[in-house]
Amino acid sequence: MFNRPRLMFSAVALGCAGLLGFGLFLQHYQGLEPCPLCILQRIAFVSAGLIALLAALHNPSGWGRAVYAVLVLASAMAGAGVAARQIWLQHNPPRTLSCGADLDYMLESFPLSQALPMIFKGSGDCAEVKWLFLGLSIPEWALICFVAIAALALRILLARRRAA
Repeated sequence: MFNRPRLMFSAVALGCAGLLGFGLFLQHYQGLEPCPLCILQRIAFVSAGLIALLAALHNPSGWGRAVYAVLVLASAMAGAGVAARQIWLQHNPPRTLSCGADLDYMLESFPLSQALPMIFKGSGDCAEVKWLFLGLSIPEWALICFVAIAALALRILLARRRAA
C-alpha cells in the first residue's frame, strides 16, 4: 500500500469521509453541536479529503503527486493546529465558561481580521468536553487523525524523492 500513492490518497479520502460522517452522526443523532473550532477542524478534514480524492482520481506522477501531497499535508497541519488549540482549551479552560457566538454569526458580523482571533480565542463551548472514547475527547481523536493524514502525505512525498 505504501508504494501505491493512488491507494494512499484513496485511503485518506475515505478516512476523511468516514470521520465527517461520524461527526455528522454525533451532531444530528447524539445532539452534540459543534463549536467554532470543531467546525474549522471539519473544514480541514473536508479540504484534505477533497484534495486526496482529486489526487486519487487524477493519479499524477512526478511533481503533480508532490503538489497534491503538500496540499493534503498543509490541510492536515492546519487541522492539527486547530485541534491542538482546542485540546489546550479543554485542559486549561477559560476562567469564565460562557458560550460564545457561533461561527456563522462571527463571520457575518465581523470582518475576517476580527473574527479569526475571536474564533481561536475559544469559548466555553470549545473548552467543554462533551464526548469521550477510550478516555480521549473529540479534538484529541481529531489530532491523532490529522497526524496520521500528515504522515501518509509525508510518506508519499518521501517515496517520490527516493524514486527521483
